[in-house]
Amino acid sequence: MFWLAAFAIAALSPVASLATGESIGGKLIQTVGEERIPTAGVTIIVRQEGSEIGRGESDSEGSWEIPVPGAGVYQVTLDTTTLPDGVGLTNPDAAELPDVNVREGQAKKVIFPLGEGTTSSVSSYERVGALFISGLKLGAIIALCAVGLSLVYGVTGLVNFAHAEMVTLGAVTAYFFHASPVGPQWSLLVASVPAILVGAGFGWLQETAIWRPLRARHMGLVSMMVVSIGLSFAVRHLILIIFGGEPRAYPDFAGQPPIEILGVSVVPKNLITIGVALLVLAGVGLFLQKSRAGTAMRAVSDDADLAESSGIDVNRIILITWSLAGGLAALGGIFFGLNEAVQWDMGFSLLLLIFAAVVLGGLGTAYGAMVGGFVVGVIVEMSTLFVPNELKTAVGLVVLIVMLLVRPQGLFGTKERIG
Repeated sequence: MFWLAAFAIAALSPVASLATGESIGGKLIQTVGEERIPTAGVTIIVRQEGSEIGRGESDSEGSWEIPVPGAGVYQVTLDTTTLPDGVGLTNPDAAELPDVNVREGQAKKVIFPLGEGTTSSVSSYERVGALFISGLKLGAIIALCAVGLSLVYGVTGLVNFAHAEMVTLGAVTAYFFHASPVGPQWSLLVASVPAILVGAGFGWLQETAIWRPLRARHMGLVSMMVVSIGLSFAVRHLILIIFGGEPRAYPDFAGQPPIEILGVSVVPKNLITIGVALLVLAGVGLFLQKSRAGTAMRAVSDDADLAESSGIDVNRIILITWSLAGGLAALGGIFFGLNEAVQWDMGFSLLLLIFAAVVLGGLGTAYGAMVGGFVVGVIVEMSTLFVPNELKTAVGLVVLIVMLLVRPQGLFGTKERIG
């Protein structure tokens, strides 16, 4: 299964798609809350040492590209007079990029951050409502990823830092089956199935090839945690080498027009993410409560030795837990890539918020991780009402620190006597 994942990522290698000649291009996307709207008909001008090299116009998808004569430093300017009504630069000084360095053979990509223009107005109600929906969406993604991490900790006691790479692996595998030129180019819905299976297979492989042999050697949990950090670095940079560093998007659901619900503008894919995540989390809850494997998983989490003496195959239950964690992480990665972008370190960028959700809900408690994910997601997004967008992740970590100070066992955890 791991080699299937490696093949899927390898087919995405940027080596297979190197552009001939040098160019400068990009994609003009207006961001309004969580909405991403392509902006067409905007003129971009490329100059070198004051002389105009070329100009281009964004198409219906917001894409533009201007060939340049060779490697060198260029000045790229967005003509703000061609921006549509209601569209403006989020930073007026960003209309000109004075030092765009193009290497030999490179198709250089640049970004002009677009937002709401001065003619558009959004009420406080609309903004709060949009941020709340965005928070639920982020919370759903965090919850999907956090449940697996919490289950693994519950049955093994291991804090797995490589969990982030299972998130990334699910997203890039779905990209292969969905959008890669050498892939089958299935719809994202169909492509998600093998991606989730690859994620589950990677969890299975970790347990059988790494963690079970280390437990057999009686390696301590701290040492195993260090191994997971090394595994995280290795897999993350393997994905970087093969997949490349450029963010990519799923063609399905890209540039969706928003719909209005109760006076709040909402992108449909946000509602899909929230709805599907809730159904999956409800299914996980039923699995833990009603199935024999779920009951055994809870028993192993409570007391592995007692569970084994009762006839439960502990190794089999741990293997099921790792596979379930990998599948849920892969699904979370697909949703994260759908709403943001697919890139080599996307799981790592989400890891601290996943840890915050697990600690907030209570280490080792699946239901706590679910609730903690939604709480962290909503708090992080709503915090942008008061703090800059760049600091919203820090707010989630502040919540983590406060919870550790006030209630170290988390919302659903139980106090333990030490000593």
